[in-house]
Amino acid sequence: MNREEKAQYIDELTAELNEAGVFYLADTSQLSVTKINDLRARCFKNNVSLRVIKNTLLAKAIERIEDRDLSELIQVLSGPTAIMYAEVGNAPAKIIKDFRKKSDRPILKAAYVQESIYIGDENLDALVEIKSKDELVGEIISLLQSPAKNVVSGLKGQGGKIVGILKTLSERA
Repeated sequence: MNREEKAQYIDELTAELNEAGVFYLADTSQLSVTKINDLRARCFKNNVSLRVIKNTLLAKAIERIEDRDLSELIQVLSGPTAIMYAEVGNAPAKIIKDFRKKSDRPILKAAYVQESIYIGDENLDALVEIKSKDELVGEIISLLQSPAKNVVSGLKGQGGKIVGILKTLSERA
């Protein structure tokens, strides 16, 4: 790769990082070609983009990011690094955890999830538990519907307290 190609690649990588709300850095070394292909297939099925990247070029791209501080990520850039882009914050973590049931790799180096940086493989379980925006909206809707459902079921139930109170009030009138 000549200087012009490297500069263009760094520009493209910087643009990707600027747009990404979620990306993970992982060590996929020592995985056979078959296992790497299996990992890529799992990523593809879950809308996660995976590619191996040169640490020096990634470090230069990180340094060019102006609107957020990603400098903590530079410390993990040693050895082979794969970057995983995703729309859902916990999707790459779930893929890594599931994949490691049969292999000891990939190892999580770091993750950037919606303005938060996680350094180290010990954060994998916490990242798996992160809820997506859709999951959080669903939970909020369920919580908001719960009291209304209780009132409606109380009104509909034959032996319900509310029905009994309404019947007593109507008899008095």
